[in-house]
Amino acid sequence: MTREGSLTLDRGLALLQAVADAGGEAATISELAVAIGASRAAVYRLLVPLSERGLVWRDGNKVRLGVGLLRLAGQVLPQLREAARPVLRELAEKVGATAHLSVVQGDQAQAVAVVEPSWTSFHVAYRVGTRHPLSAGAAGKAMTLRPGGDGWVTSTGELEAGASGVAAPVRGVPGLRASLGVVSLEPLDASVVGPAVVGAAQRLAEVLKQPE
Repeated sequence: MTREGSLTLDRGLALLQAVADAGGEAATISELAVAIGASRAAVYRLLVPLSERGLVWRDGNKVRLGVGLLRLAGQVLPQLREAARPVLRELAEKVGATAHLSVVQGDQAQAVAVVEPSWTSFHVAYRVGTRHPLSAGAAGKAMTLRPGGDGWVTSTGELEAGASGVAAPVRGVPGLRASLGVVSLEPLDASVVGPAVVGAAQRLAEVLKQPE
């Protein structure tokens, strides 16, 4: 790709992000031009390929996200699940507890990938798709954890009586707000399990950031 083509792609992506940042309101051409530091004419040109692919749609002078993004978004979770599975498997076998990856959905945490240990006599059955408030449970709290400290959070009995959890945020992946953790019916030694969970979260981040 030429330098000019690279700059055009970057500006097109910036434009798509600006449309998304408008939230529920449609952005005007003038607002988009200011947002990406380009002329109105440049915005009109950039909108053409985005519109043709259904990524945005124009209603006169206003621009909204297009339904073509739904098709792309529908492929995110399956690919994220596949990338996370080896990391979760290693963690589940090492700790002897059910490992899970959760992402933010509004004000809730949603489990998108779960791996159960193969060698334990019993373990927690945690279903993909399970949701709970960010303020309850280790997985949700980890997503709001600020940098510093131990790097993990713990919970006991907040979502299920007798269940203990340890989770850490997945940091450094643009656009992803997620946590990785384990849950067990027996008490977890956070001094041992915490670092293991943090390490797994870091490995997943490295996998997701790898260049092609």
